[in-house]
Amino acid sequence: MNVRDMANAGKNGAGQDTSLRDYILEEFIEDYQEGEINRREALQRIAGITGSVAIASSILAACGAPEEQETSEETAAESVGEPSPTAEMAASEELPPGVTVSPDDPSIAVSSVEITAGDATLLGYLARPAGDGPFPGVLVCHENRGLNEHIRDVARRFGRDGYVALALDMLSRQGGTDAAGGAASAPGLLSNTPPQQFVDDFREGLQHLQSLPYVAAGRIGMTGFCFGGGVTWRCATQIAELKAAVPFYGPNPPLADVPNIQAAVLAIYAEQDQRINAGIDAIEGAMQEHNKTFAKIIYPNANHAFHNDTSARYNAEATQDAWQQMLAWFAEYM
Repeated sequence: MNVRDMANAGKNGAGQDTSLRDYILEEFIEDYQEGEINRREALQRIAGITGSVAIASSILAACGAPEEQETSEETAAESVGEPSPTAEMAASEELPPGVTVSPDDPSIAVSSVEITAGDATLLGYLARPAGDGPFPGVLVCHENRGLNEHIRDVARRFGRDGYVALALDMLSRQGGTDAAGGAASAPGLLSNTPPQQFVDDFREGLQHLQSLPYVAAGRIGMTGFCFGGGVTWRCATQIAELKAAVPFYGPNPPLADVPNIQAAVLAIYAEQDQRINAGIDAIEGAMQEHNKTFAKIIYPNANHAFHNDTSARYNAEATQDAWQQMLAWFAEYM
């Protein structure tokens, strides 16, 4: 029995789409094997997904012991990279870690938003340029840790660069990421949510953006990171109004849905991210087969989650280039 079967043995999920759940599970297994998290953390996170500490323990036992990691200062420096100019600026202004654009930056305006979606209220964070616009819009999907300050900062970076960015909280139905237990609880809750709900919520988010007077009509794209990259792929297969999408190292959508994609897709990958990269040939082949607008960039010496500047895997050089490539893609196709 493989780890997916072991995990699903703890859930009554027959016939359900478990692909994003499997992705989150395998990410934590990989983090454990590579020494990014210890056994206790891995048990907690995997048990949150499977609903059983016993199953989580069996999964870790089947995966073997984690690799020994180099811990020298030189290795640590290589994994993090040199601080970016924006990070240096943040440090000089004594902003919190992971914050490069202050909420008080006079060039932007920020606000918390609530969007009615049937019997639910979707929570989000909106950042936009100061001024009347209209400006193009971008939907932002967070990683599997939920909507946190890093993702709010990503939204503010878009605002600084001329976009109205809406980062939705995929744990809105649980009261929002913080109310639901923060980063410790988010992966388990997200992994046991039907993926279609994420798509439906972002469809509501797109409609909200379209209703705003300072958002340019018909000029909306989407991006997301890790788990959010997978959600971005899925939204591209179902939300025809998206003009462009830039998923960062996200798992593939169902390939049968690729013919539905209308957005121009720029897929961002990391050279060392073997698990995600194993799916590149399949998605690239499907996009080409169906004559979709598609490009990919694989960043050398970078690993999964390289864009997150609060992570040990942060790669400043790759992040800076990927951001500029994304802006250029949006400018061309939106």
